[in-house]
Amino acid sequence: MAEGVLKTLDYSLEVFSAGTNPAQRVNPNAIKVMNEIGIDISKCHPKRVDEFVNQPFDYVITVCDNAKETCPVFTGDVKHKLHIGFDDPADATGTEEEVLSVYRRVRDEIVEEFTAFYQKIIRELN
Repeated sequence: MAEGVLKTLDYSLEVFSAGTNPAQRVNPNAIKVMNEIGIDISKCHPKRVDEFVNQPFDYVITVCDNAKETCPVFTGDVKHKLHIGFDDPADATGTEEEVLSVYRRVRDEIVEEFTAFYQKIIRELN
């Protein structure tokens, strides 16, 4: 979801999203709640963070609460490492509507936090 948000804030950004234990496909609930705000992530596919550890990045941002502790060390040139933590909505339980409610809350938090990050950090650099 964070990748989708960042890409819509500025189409010139190169954004990569990866996980320490990625699923086989993007969670359908994430696709659904992102579509609700006009962001299509249905063509995305989960990737392992190991694919990227040797690459240079301006920013490496961990987003899941446990990713900060389990994320491998990036050996490429990384200018800034940040942690902007969110609950993992994939851990939500309950009825379909209760689960979707968690996805919507996390989506909205991601939109708020990454919009602020973009406006305060990225846009000011350009």
